[in-house]
Amino acid sequence: MKKLTLYGLAHCSTCQKAQADLEQHGWSVDFRDVQQQPLSDEERAQIVREFGDKIVNRASLTWRGMSEDERAADPAAMMGAKPSVMKRPAIMADDLRLLGWTANVKRALGVPA
Repeated sequence: MKKLTLYGLAHCSTCQKAQADLEQHGWSVDFRDVQQQPLSDEERAQIVREFGDKIVNRASLTWRGMSEDERAADPAAMMGAKPSVMKRPAIMADDLRLLGWTANVKRALGVPA
């Protein structure tokens, strides 16, 4: 069975849809709710290394509510202070690093769009 880790929020409808679609198409999904199970400093640093600053969801309500000083922070520190600012889902499967639940992401994982 194909395995992947999906980082997101349990209450995020996009994360729920992604997890259901992936499991329906043969993936074993290790889901990590980044609010309920906060990422360690090293895990956040690793995610930033993998995704760069695209990991920050600049369209989110969380981002829009942040001060200029908060927005200027390092992405790993920002996710530590406000986990919901992370773009989601963030998916890691073997050598694949994917963000969001778009047609391109689905295609890369063999899920019909």
